[in-house]
Amino acid sequence: MHAGAYNEEDDHLDLTPEDMAGTKRYICIHGHFYQPPRENPWLETVETQDSAAPYHDWNERVCAESYATNGAARTVNNKNQIIRIVNNYSRMSFNFGPTLMSWLKENAPRTYRMILDGERRSRRLNGGHSSAIAQVYNHVIMPLANQRDKVTQIRWGIADYESHYGSAPEGMWLSETAVDSETLELLAQHGIKFTILAPSQCKRVRPLKQDATDTDPVWTTPLANSVDTSRPYVMRFESGVSIAVFFYDGPTSRAIAFEGLLNSGETFAARLKAGFKDSAQPQLESVATDGESYGHHHRHGEMALAYAVKLLEQDKSVKLTNYASYLEQFPPEWECEVVEDTSWSCAHGVERWRSDCGCNGGKPGFNQKWRAPLRKALDDLRDSIAELTEEEGPKLFRDVWAARDAYIEVILDRSDEAAERFLAAHQKHPLNATERVRAMQLMEMQRHAQLMYTSCGWFFDDISGIETVQVIAYAARALQLARELFGEQAADLEPQFLATLAEAKSNVACAGDGARIYKEKVLPLQLGLEQVAAHYAISSIFSSFAEETELFCYRVRRISYEVFTSGRGRLALGRAHISSVITGKAQSFSFAVLHFGDQNITAAVKPYVDEDAAQFEAFVQQASEQVVRADFPDVIRLIDRYYGHVDYSLTSLFSDEQRRIVQLILNSTLWDIESSLTNIYEDHASLLHFLSQAGLPKPPALTLAAEFAINAGLRRALEGEPVDQAMLRSFLQLAKSDKVKLDTTTLSYIADQRMKRAMVELQMSAGSLEMLDRALALARTITELPFELNLWQAQNIWYEILRTSSYALTSQAAEDRPQWDKEFNELGKCLSIETTAMMAPDQLAEVTGD
Repeated sequence: MHAGAYNEEDDHLDLTPEDMAGTKRYICIHGHFYQPPRENPWLETVETQDSAAPYHDWNERVCAESYATNGAARTVNNKNQIIRIVNNYSRMSFNFGPTLMSWLKENAPRTYRMILDGERRSRRLNGGHSSAIAQVYNHVIMPLANQRDKVTQIRWGIADYESHYGSAPEGMWLSETAVDSETLELLAQHGIKFTILAPSQCKRVRPLKQDATDTDPVWTTPLANSVDTSRPYVMRFESGVSIAVFFYDGPTSRAIAFEGLLNSGETFAARLKAGFKDSAQPQLESVATDGESYGHHHRHGEMALAYAVKLLEQDKSVKLTNYASYLEQFPPEWECEVVEDTSWSCAHGVERWRSDCGCNGGKPGFNQKWRAPLRKALDDLRDSIAELTEEEGPKLFRDVWAARDAYIEVILDRSDEAAERFLAAHQKHPLNATERVRAMQLMEMQRHAQLMYTSCGWFFDDISGIETVQVIAYAARALQLARELFGEQAADLEPQFLATLAEAKSNVACAGDGARIYKEKVLPLQLGLEQVAAHYAISSIFSSFAEETELFCYRVRRISYEVFTSGRGRLALGRAHISSVITGKAQSFSFAVLHFGDQNITAAVKPYVDEDAAQFEAFVQQASEQVVRADFPDVIRLIDRYYGHVDYSLTSLFSDEQRRIVQLILNSTLWDIESSLTNIYEDHASLLHFLSQAGLPKPPALTLAAEFAINAGLRRALEGEPVDQAMLRSFLQLAKSDKVKLDTTTLSYIADQRMKRAMVELQMSAGSLEMLDRALALARTITELPFELNLWQAQNIWYEILRTSSYALTSQAAEDRPQWDKEFNELGKCLSIETTAMMAPDQLAEVTGD
């Protein structure tokens, strides 16, 4: 049976509060959802990552496999039909890394909404206590941070949580559960009630004194991770604050993450129940793993979780809870101390993030001696720019470090209004335009000084890995801002940084060391306003921009733009005002772009001021006249003379735009190739049929032509509007008879997207029978495809429409309702949904959160 399958006859109604009276066995399942930040520091966007194909990047891929699926986790019957969809976030304890949560809000709004819906429902299920907890903001290793950075990480994490969930967090997740007493005391001082640690991080425990007359109980030291994880503990500090600590069940958590426990929902539930002792005392069985275990690391892990939760909800001997709810019911009766400078993923404490401790990904022959110089390079940079910040900050802010803590308001809301509110609250005096830019640059420099400590930079095997290159890129952005802010005062920062990085030797011979990686992998990413102007200018040849447009984190206002054409050659001349959304830094530029067709592009850019108007107009006049004469060599000489250099080409475009434009250029070429191969196949199709039927060897060249032509035909059929069903069936029959290998990855992706789009159109139509007919016709067609489809998003939308059509579809004419219900029911079946079970009242309540 599948991990999420169950027999319908075993199902029964959810338990009432009365059913749970007297239960003292509680279960809490925590998921730490996190991805390393992947944004280009200069564009503030995640660029294409080929290793995540067919998805754009790893955030998108992991979202599809885990974050989204946990928001609508399936339970299926023995026929693999969906009979239940639940939001796992409402039943589990969880935290999302703030940088990931921001990405989800911007790039995956449906998934983001599921998380918020699950969190709201969790409050209703747990006496007003949210199952979501906060996280230190940038996933830094807290014991290795100085106190000022710890405070910022905590305050940013709290503010981020409040921005999403609308209330203060009760708990906070520590990156890698890395802990020291100072961090815990700071958490408590900021109102955090609890955190979650590994059992190996418990140093010693003792019962709390029952009253003031008791003597202090004796401390005991648990041996071999044997701390009793079934109860909460309290850690008290001389400052008078305290914080509760939950130690999770280590063996069971390890089994979830690494030992295949998620292969079966039944086994998962049984293992959780087996964690209880034979005791009448209240007990908590809690587990904690990376949230990606549920769906990404373990395919269908979210289904196993959903089914295990279903079984646990039906069991009157246990109750699902979250940490905050349990803490309110059963306050700590024991106190603890933690082992300083420890974590859940390093047997040597926190050495994985500063030394060659032996914890690594296991690549033979690799060492991690590079970790120490990387840490030192960043620490030295942090301390140097902190000194410069304390010199410059008082000129702009009343308290520069308080301003940094409050800057999270701007990070979470990049609107002009948010920046205005921030400056109004923290500026030392009304700032002029130049001072405002400097103030925002100072805050951004400090933001990147936090980002460069993202723990993933040290976690893996080599300094040349993408995670480490990412943290070095954040450092490079901080260095660039320091140079712009402090000029000569910051002149030595980069050479000193590189000197230390040079000591970080890569295990990969061609990578060299950290300094070489900085120069070869990071510096090419660095850009300023001029590069943005060049990108805009070149892109304008292939795109039609509005008078004002946004390019990543920059605003572009077109001042003038003209195009002159002769044959295949085009010359674009114009002026544009570029400003940074992040810092407000702005400048105007003039540009010239000469396109000879295909990939042959030459461009030049330089700063422009109003005094240059006459000179620029004369240049435009001369260049346009030469284009009319088709004298392009002279056009190039004019550009070179006016600009002094011609520095930009198609390779100057930012990665994603470069790919888009190259694809536009390639399309005509690919069409020619496709036509040629299709003609070859069609001319020799009968011969290929004969060879296939006779079981004789087929020439590789003819097989290649057949595979290309048939897969191209299937793509065209699926991408047609509407889908060409006759063509689709014809090519599927050819593929079967000629034993042609189908490009199932691409075809499945196209079919999935088409079905999703049809369902979105149906949802937006508010009950249109015409749109329902289209969606049903498409669903009938794609069910004929001889490979597995991932119709997850289409199924979710069907479910949402079901709720709407059952309770709120007012536009549906009464006489059309029977036909609607019949066709909608058939549509669900085409999408592998057992519609009778899905229409049950408790299921609809699950979706609505009622």
